[in-house]
Amino acid sequence: MPIFELAALGAALCWALTGILSPKPAAHFGTIGFNRIRMSAMFLIIGTYVLIMGTWQTIPMDSMAEVMLSGLIGIFLGDTALFATLNRLGPRRTSMLFSLNAPISAILGYFFLAEVLNASEILGICIVTTGVIIAIMFGKRRGQNHTWESVKGPLWVGVLTGLLAATGQSVGSLIVSPILSDGADPIAGSCVRIGIAAFFLQILGTLPISGVKLQNPMNLHITTLSVLSAFIGMGIGMTLLLLALSGGEVGIISTLSSTTPALLLPILWITTRERPAAMAWVGALLVVIGSSLIFGA
Repeated sequence: MPIFELAALGAALCWALTGILSPKPAAHFGTIGFNRIRMSAMFLIIGTYVLIMGTWQTIPMDSMAEVMLSGLIGIFLGDTALFATLNRLGPRRTSMLFSLNAPISAILGYFFLAEVLNASEILGICIVTTGVIIAIMFGKRRGQNHTWESVKGPLWVGVLTGLLAATGQSVGSLIVSPILSDGADPIAGSCVRIGIAAFFLQILGTLPISGVKLQNPMNLHITTLSVLSAFIGMGIGMTLLLLALSGGEVGIISTLSSTTPALLLPILWITTRERPAAMAWVGALLVVIGSSLIFGA
């Protein structure tokens, strides 16, 4: 398999690993506290890289507001909703719900960018949605007792935050994509997006609301997991995706990078020592098939 396709699979694997690393620190710090730590750490890491490489100037100043808006919607709102979902539904269901960003992006492109949806894309949207529904409703078999398979609170609330996360990701990407297409450095763009998210998360943490504070004190082990999840998911994962897109066919790369829900299942099997239900595999497979149709692979 060529290097670009391997890089796309590597990105999907990184995001699957992030789903395993994140539940413990997210539960320990709370959704807002966890996201604040990981975003602040990643802003320092990526900001240092961009400063050294001198790629700040690739982002036109008249486009900076749009890049920041993309970060506000896609990362501040989207990522916060993602980890709220993780705390409620566990990594398997969360990854399935987040995979809806592909059909949501296609639908938003149709309504707001006048993009035409062909029959293959419409079929792909239906298949992905069906796969997610199957995995959410029937993806747990009797006898699975691991905490990651439990639903904390009403299921509909977790589904709603998962949909918000996927929509935030899609909207953020649609806003920033034209700027990147015009030559802005993707890593510099990510740095601005992460920076604005970290800024608002820090502001949020100063409010006199218990839910936005760190729910438990910081310690070396949990804080390291938080930073590691950010570095693997946003640092290595996004870098691999950019490498893949730099030389691979967009449809194939996008499809391979959408295999996270399928790659997550064997990792969960190894980690929890509980075999995922048959419908969980079916749902993940349908997501991959549907994504391939949406992206035209």
